[in-house]
Amino acid sequence: RSTLLASSAASDVYKRQSRHTDKIQTLYKGEFMKTFHEEIPDLCQDALTDQLFDEHSIFFDIETTGFSPANSTLYMIGCARRKSNRIYIDQFFAEKPEEEAEILAAFFQMLSPYTTIITFNGVGFDIPYLKAKADHYKIPEHFRDFEYLDIFKSVSSIKFLLKLENYKQKTIESFLGLKREDEKTGGDLIHVYFTHVKHPTEETMHLLRIHNYEDVLHMMDLLSVLSYLEVLNGQYTILSHRIDHYHAYDGTEGEEWIITMQNDYPVPRQLSCKQDCFYLMIGKNRTSLRIPVYEGELHYFYSNYRDYYYLKKEDMAIHKSVASFVDKEYRENAKASNCYTRKSGKFLPQYNSVMQPEFRKEYKDKISYFEMTDDFCTSDIMLRRYIDHILKNMMGKK
Repeated sequence: RSTLLASSAASDVYKRQSRHTDKIQTLYKGEFMKTFHEEIPDLCQDALTDQLFDEHSIFFDIETTGFSPANSTLYMIGCARRKSNRIYIDQFFAEKPEEEAEILAAFFQMLSPYTTIITFNGVGFDIPYLKAKADHYKIPEHFRDFEYLDIFKSVSSIKFLLKLENYKQKTIESFLGLKREDEKTGGDLIHVYFTHVKHPTEETMHLLRIHNYEDVLHMMDLLSVLSYLEVLNGQYTILSHRIDHYHAYDGTEGEEWIITMQNDYPVPRQLSCKQDCFYLMIGKNRTSLRIPVYEGELHYFYSNYRDYYYLKKEDMAIHKSVASFVDKEYRENAKASNCYTRKSGKFLPQYNSVMQPEFRKEYKDKISYFEMTDDFCTSDIMLRRYIDHILKNMMGKK
């Protein structure tokens, strides 16, 4: 994959630059803080990443000695920007806890030309943390002026599809096949930072820097995982649909409707899931949705059951205005559960009444059905409406 190649190449550039003097990588020393600046080739060829990460966007990630802004130190902020076929990575490092205000001010200055902030759980942690620090130091901040893309928050809506053990950044990187030099967690580095404050060495500086560097660098690659979300949000083109006959393992037979779509954005790897009676498979370039076709008799339930009689012999309900000819012994007041008429045919399942009229096997069934008519099957508008309905319900959006 192009994004994996970009990540690998960028990591190799970093390793070469760490061992040798290179004009691309520079170290600025302000009055107090250190600022690292690095430029690497922009090798990304992923269409979604190109769209989301443009020259108006900036990635950032922070390193702290704890979760509470009042009781911990902000010691590093890393940023990634895109400009003229290059990726610029800047890191602001506080050599002492007293320098956190300086790196905060430098970071805010870098933010000013941009309109979109991209983070991994930045909305939940990084931004509230920085706002609290800015308030403490009386440094103006303008976080309210930005648009945001929080990768962690976006990924949370496709957990049903990814099925990972957790949704930490490194876990998603592993899912994408990304490799790291850094093996530390943010918690591991707290002791390393305090050790570095007392006795700075190239080794401790490297450990602190590489962790933040790779967090920021790989955030760009994480954008590709959002391509699954694009498919689920309707970014596809319907290519075909057909009915197939199947034989199940338990010996039952039936028909299923298979819809094939072209993904607007390629996904990193094939994933599939089954939810209720729907089976979804998202391949790199194409997505398929397999839906069982119910053939038989179903019930259409009338909502105003108090206006109906139920005829037990005929197993149906009729309106009281036309029931005067029926002997009282053959009719009874209808209940919600038996106020129906029956219909036979081929039907497709749905979660609610997105298609009308809707039918059910039993009154309280969660899944309802609608008739699979030629008008439905030949209408691109109705097909898309139905597909979107299923996909949004899979994500928990009713």
